[in-house]
Amino acid sequence: MATKQTKFVFVTGGVLSGLGKGITAASIGNLLKARGLSVNIQKCDPYLNVDAGLLNPREHGECFVTKDGAETDLDLGHYERFIDQELTQSSSLMSGRVLLRVIEAERAGKYGGSTVQIIPHVTRAIQESIIETGKGHDVHIVEIGGTVGDYESQSFLEAIRELGLTVGLENCLYVHVVYMPYLGASHEFKTKPGQNSARDLRGLGITPNILVCRSEEKAPESVKAKLSLFTGVKAEAIALLPNAKSIYEVPLTLEDAGIGDVICQELSLPSHKANLTEWRSVVERSLAMPERTVTVGVVAKYLDNADTYMSVFEALRAAAWANDVQVDIKWIDAVELERMADAEVTAKLNSVDGLVVPGGFGSRGVEGKIKAAQHALRDKKPYLGLCYGLHMMVIAAARNAGHTDANTTEVNPDTSYPVILTMAGQEGKESTGGTMRLGNYACHFAPKSLAATLYGAQDIIERHRHRYEANGTYVAEYESWGLRASGMNPDNGLVEVIEGVDHPFLLASQYHPEFKSRPNRPHPMFSGFIRALL
Repeated sequence: MATKQTKFVFVTGGVLSGLGKGITAASIGNLLKARGLSVNIQKCDPYLNVDAGLLNPREHGECFVTKDGAETDLDLGHYERFIDQELTQSSSLMSGRVLLRVIEAERAGKYGGSTVQIIPHVTRAIQESIIETGKGHDVHIVEIGGTVGDYESQSFLEAIRELGLTVGLENCLYVHVVYMPYLGASHEFKTKPGQNSARDLRGLGITPNILVCRSEEKAPESVKAKLSLFTGVKAEAIALLPNAKSIYEVPLTLEDAGIGDVICQELSLPSHKANLTEWRSVVERSLAMPERTVTVGVVAKYLDNADTYMSVFEALRAAAWANDVQVDIKWIDAVELERMADAEVTAKLNSVDGLVVPGGFGSRGVEGKIKAAQHALRDKKPYLGLCYGLHMMVIAAARNAGHTDANTTEVNPDTSYPVILTMAGQEGKESTGGTMRLGNYACHFAPKSLAATLYGAQDIIERHRHRYEANGTYVAEYESWGLRASGMNPDNGLVEVIEGVDHPFLLASQYHPEFKSRPNRPHPMFSGFIRALL
């Protein structure tokens, strides 16, 4: 029996970065899944890193972890939330990984003495990854990072041009995302940047089938005719995408523009009507303004880039929508807390209804996070700890109980009370990539624990990304500190979850629950936290 031909949708960008290629790609996936099609999605990133594990989150944003332990770009988080599908390592392809494969193949003599070049060896390796990742799906969506004109993106752009010839242009569709500025002086939207970007793309041998025009405000429909004339893209295949109040509106905007139908027509896909009932409900909740508001303080150190905690913020919002409440997320600078007197810390933390301490690495801001955890434990403030947030709470509880030198060996290798320490086998790997405990691991909850109650189950699987763990030597002391280890890994006995004893809501996990939250299905830990604030 002949293998089904996967259709490919390539999403590129022009003019400037940060336009929303990832949201566009995710939204297209959303619309195609709503039509009953099998969809997969992949990010091709031009960075020379092998993966996103060693990228600075302050500059690059969150490192999203897949179920099989890949450290990836934050766009994979958008993909998973929009198509409600768990992705794998194959959905993230960085230049460094491609080049590494090519060099390893050359060293192993697999090129038979040929001169190894960008074309055809690197471009062929990219194509092989794309084709393999798309196998078995009706449609495979591929986002190309960067913009047309970037030197480092050229091999990816050439690869998808060649792929059109390899599988047939009737099986490929190219979506180009451009920017359309508004000039206040002349009171008009300018299409020239988009025209030039489409021309640059054509100069590389790729003719866009669909144009997505991003703008700050809603542009008049009349600009489509001009864009169509100068880009060669049919007017009905041009979508005007102004800034949205909620990113979850984008699939509906593209659907209303007819883009879903255009894709199905161009690729000869079944043109079933999209079932967007549940998604429309998500958008309605995201735009609603409930009377009640809860204020959440996120105690963190990467304050200059909201993308650093993208999944955490989206998980908080989804939980708030499900509980019919607005959530006001406030940054609390962990470094600033370190310098504050106790009275000032108390006043600062009392200005919010609950505290979240998200994941992180390194010593900067640690003492501020510990102060926040001590306050939450002592003053019965609702607390949600995520990975590093568990470490901070264990240290805080030990110190509150009088063990003033309690610490993590990550911060103080010589501490006399190492309640958090390096995992076995992780010694000496502190600054290396892809070596942590990554991806899915099991957890078993104690009966009738808060965690078991929230999940409605005793055995669950969650995603991890950490190198340090709770020191089992001190677990027996937790009860005297006001904590309880309520979740354990059934295979290795590591602490997975802690919760408070006689506390309105204190829950912290070694894993990252935010990665599995969905806008239409919030994570139980976040939902429980929001309910506690109410």
